[in-house]
Amino acid sequence: MCAVLFDMDGTLVDSEKLWDVSLAALYDRLGGVITDELRTALVGSSAENTIKTIFADLGLDPDPVAMAEADRWLHDHTGELFAHHGLPWCDGARELLDALAGEAVPMALVTNTQRALTEQALDSIGRHYFSVTVCGDEVPNGKPAADPYLRAAELLGLDPAHCMAVEDSVTGTLAAELAGCPVLVVPNDVVVPPSPRRRHVESLSLLAVDDLRAIHAEVDLASGRRTA
Repeated sequence: MCAVLFDMDGTLVDSEKLWDVSLAALYDRLGGVITDELRTALVGSSAENTIKTIFADLGLDPDPVAMAEADRWLHDHTGELFAHHGLPWCDGARELLDALAGEAVPMALVTNTQRALTEQALDSIGRHYFSVTVCGDEVPNGKPAADPYLRAAELLGLDPAHCMAVEDSVTGTLAAELAGCPVLVVPNDVVVPPSPRRRHVESLSLLAVDDLRAIHAEVDLASGRRTA
């Protein structure tokens, strides 16, 4: 394990509940009500996929101008919620970042959230933790595609197999796996099924840096791969 790549929403900060509020408000603005099932499906989704899914769900004409306006409104509204309510840390997240920084382990933030809103969130989280940050609007395809994690590994100059990804959603976990990263799953609002390249833990508060290294090595062995 040469680096750790962190998702943001629901993994480091408990912001998914604020996204719940924003999405419900957008649905109201567009004349509908979001279902629990659809909200679950959108956890970890890219902005582009989120807006496409909402317009399809509501039977709206997928007009690019209207979709772009909905996207801007959603992110502006979410930014206002971030500013008003703040971003509470997920249990153990800040302590783990501090521990990794103390051992000089490189870290990346890999999120489907757009750059402007991510920059606002970094004011709360602390941008000093991360050697690189990759946002959903900076790669050809957001999660669940591998692009964000491949880009983060590339910027760090590392093979993705040497990077432990930390995720909370099905979408993000799949993206990390497709990129070739072992994945530590810390479920938040959505159940993430098991697989050979995933390990689950209830909370980051249960982990130290050596635990991450042990999990990374264990996944390598279980998947029949040995990293040099």
